Amino acid sequence: MVDQAERLREMFKEKKPQKPPRKKNLSRVIVVASGKGGVGKTNLVVNLAVAIGQWGQKTIILDTDMGLANVDILMNLKPHFSLVDVIRGHKDLREVMLEGAYNVNVIPGGAGLSEIINLDSHQREQIISRLSYLDDEGDVLLIDCAAGLSRNVLSFIAAADDVIMVTTPEPTAITDVYSIIKIVNNYNLHSTINLVVNMVHSIEQGAAVFKRVHKVCHNFLDVDINFLGEIEYDRYVHKAAISCSPYILQYPRSRAAQCVRRIARRLLFEEDTIHDVAQKKGGFFNRLLRLWSS
Repeated sequence: MVDQAERLREMFKEKKPQKPPRKKNLSRVIVVASGKGGVGKTNLVVNLAVAIGQWGQKTIILDTDMGLANVDILMNLKPHFSLVDVIRGHKDLREVMLEGAYNVNVIPGGAGLSEIINLDSHQREQIISRLSYLDDEGDVLLIDCAAGLSRNVLSFIAAADDVIMVTTPEPTAITDVYSIIKIVNNYNLHSTINLVVNMVHSIEQGAAVFKRVHKVCHNFLDVDINFLGEIEYDRYVHKAAISCSPYILQYPRSRAAQCVRRIARRLLFEEDTIHDVAQKKGGFFNRLLRLWSS
C-alpha cells in the first residue's frame, strides 16, 4: 500500500498546468468515475450521451472499463473489435467505433487496457496518435472509467476538461467517492469536481448527500464540489437495461430520464459547471501521454 501511494505521489507531484479558453472546434472531454461499482455510472454515461446527442451535439463514448466494458450492451450494439485492438495496432479507431442513436458513437472497451502502462514511449505515442483522431470526430467525448482507484483512472481524470463523480446514498458509496475526491485534491488534478447522486428516493435525499460530501470536502480539502443533480430510483431503469436500451429513449417520460436531461442541461449550458478547458488541439491526448510516460 505504501509503494502504491509513493508511485502516485511521484506520478502527480507536478501541478497540473493551467489551460486557456478552449477553441470552438475542439471536443470537450468529460470523465465519469465512481468510488465503487454498482452505482449506475455506465448507465449514466449512456443516457447522458443520448441526452447531449438529442440536442445536436455529436457525442463519443470511450469505454475504458477493463474487462467489465458494457456500454455497447446498454446501447444494443454488437462490437466485433474493441479499443484493445487499437492499442495492439490491429485496427484503426474508425474501424472500431460503433454508430449508436442520436449522434452517439461508441468505442467499446475490453480486457487488456492495462497494457497501456507497459508500453514503451514510442508505442504510447502511436496510440495517442490514433486516439487523436477523435479530436475532429465529435463535440463531446465522454469517458467511462473503471470503478475505483487506479493509475489509468487518475490519468484520465488529470487530463480531462471536466470530471463527474457518481455516488448513491449508500454510506459505502459516499465514503468511496470521497476517497477518490481526496486523491484528486491531494495531487492537484482538478480544482472542481461535479457530483451526481444516483438512485435517490427523493430530491431531498440527493441534496442531503451532496451537502454531506460538500461539507467534508470544504472542511478538509481544497476542492470545490459542484452538484449536477440527482437521479431518482426508477423501475424503468432496470426494465430498459434488460431490453438493452437507454431509458431516456425507451421511457423518455420516466423520472430517471427527466433527471438525466436536467443534468445534461446543467453540464452543457450553465457556465458555472465549466472549470477546465483544453489547451490546444489534441490537448487531452497530449496530457494523457505525458501522464502515462511519467
